[in-house]
This record gives sequence, structure tokens and C-alpha cells, in this order.
Amino acid sequence: MRYVQLDTPKPISRIGLGTWQFGSREWGYGPEYERRAAEIVRRALDLGVTLFDTAELYGFGRSERILGAALGDDRAKVVVATKIFPLLPVAPVVQQRAVASAARLGVDGIDLYQVHQANPVVADTTTMRGMRSLQDIGLVGEVGVSNYGLRRWRFAEAALGRRVLSNQVRYSMIDRGPEEDLIPYAEQAGRIVMAYSPLAQGFLSGRYDATNPPAGAVRRANPYFLPENLERGTRLIATLREVADAHDATPSQIALAYVLRHPNVVAIPGASGIEQMERNAAAAEIDLADDEYAALVAAAHAFRPVTGLAAVPRMVRARLGK
Repeated sequence: MRYVQLDTPKPISRIGLGTWQFGSREWGYGPEYERRAAEIVRRALDLGVTLFDTAELYGFGRSERILGAALGDDRAKVVVATKIFPLLPVAPVVQQRAVASAARLGVDGIDLYQVHQANPVVADTTTMRGMRSLQDIGLVGEVGVSNYGLRRWRFAEAALGRRVLSNQVRYSMIDRGPEEDLIPYAEQAGRIVMAYSPLAQGFLSGRYDATNPPAGAVRRANPYFLPENLERGTRLIATLREVADAHDATPSQIALAYVLRHPNVVAIPGASGIEQMERNAAAAEIDLADDEYAALVAAAHAFRPVTGLAAVPRMVRARLGK
């Protein structure tokens, strides 16, 4: 495993474990997954993973409970990250919700406490006042945000009066927006971009095509998995396979290596089983050659999926089987 080269109390692994799926039935992993979730966490620890990300919203607290129980006595050795759902995130509410999350996780302190989404009405000045109080009493180590643009990330940092260490955003080969400003800022300022959905919810794994669409409510709601988009992605997946063959790797591992090429990016893919956790962790060791990276960039730019409003009628038809 490789780690971020920043001054943090605990090392932060370049590959973490995202736990949205813990306790969340919409992924379609079945009733036995809760037991497997604990096994995945234990294997992640064996592989040197130190970053575990959850949120109070995931499974309405079940993800935090499952993760905390699975980590057991190792909770103090790793970076436990969770997120507050920003419904009225004024200072007193932020403090109350942090206490509740820490209790569910079974920790004395939350290593990284993040605002799950920017609130359009409540200013970060009051939210960060609550965060600063939590840091002052030792309940929160580092503060982070999620789904923030660069301007609001910097404003949140000014409001906190300290570094806002991380910004957790959607980032993958086909969601490249963070490359424009968030990643350059992180590298310049010594911050971290946490990439969620680094495999585009499995689109980049090569497991799915127009004749083999995914199951589970989460992926069915993602326009990338429209039959038309799966067909349009054929060349992109072929390029991933070509590079993967050169590294004796999988397309998913190459897609992870793509986002990790930036030194201040960490990826937090989920895992449906121990084998996937092992493959994800191994991706941290893959170094892409310049020509391989260029080929991936070209293939990603050539992919033109149907998204936004144009995708809505197609998704309705796909749901109705028409």
C-alpha cells in the first residue's frame, strides 16, 4: 500500500474503503452482506488500508455501526471518516450529530468529519464554527467537505480558520471535473481530493454491457448504465483492457491507477467481497507509463454518454423494458 505524503496524525492510504453499501439494501448485495462487510474490513486492514469512509446517511446509521464493530480495537489505528448530512447544519446541530456518529462508530474521536453536501441556505460560517468547537474539544481531528466547488471549499477553510483537509467528490476517468481546479488546488495547498465512485459505480470494471446490465437500484438509477451508453463505452473499456493486459491487471485496477496518478488524490471504492478489496488495494502499486495514461485520457475524452435531461426518457423506457 502507498500513502499520501502529507503531515497527518495517521497515515492515509491511497486506496481507502467506501462503505455506502454497508447496511444499504439498495445496492442489492443480499442479506448475507452484513457478515461479509466485516470480513472485507478485516482484510482491508491486513492489506494496509488506513482510510475508512462512511456517513450518518448510509443505511441511516447502520453503515457507521457495522464499520465501527468490524474495526474493533483497530479503530484507534486508522483514519475513520464520516459525514454529517447537512440538514440545518448550524453549529449546535453539527456538534450533536458528531457525538451521535462517534457513538455509533464506537470511537472517542472522529479522525475526519466531513460536510456531506454544501447547504444552499446555511452558510459555512456557522457550520465551521461547530466544526472548530469539535476540534477544540478533541472530538474531531481533521475537517473535510464533500461535493464542494473550489470557491466554497476555500471559503469553508477561511470560516474554519484552519485547513479543511479534504474534499470528497465524484472523480473517475469519465467524471473528470476535479482535474480542472480541485486537484491542482489540492496539490498546491497540501490538501486531499477523495475520489468517490472512482469506478463510476462499476461502469469502468468491464463487467457490464448492453446485453448484461447491472442489478441493484443504485446502478439502475445511473444513466451511465443505459444500454446506449454501455454500447458507447465499448472502445473505452477496450482501452482499459489493453492497458490492464500490459500490467497483468484488471480494467478496474487501471481505472483506479488513473485517478491515483495525481499524488494528492485518494480513492475510496466500495467492495462487494474480499477478492474485490484485494484487487482494489493492489491498484495502489500500479504505475502507468506516460503513453498508457495518454491513451486512457484520449479514450475517456472520446466517450460521449447520454446524460442529464436527455437521459431521462431513455431511463424511463429502460425501466419499462421498452
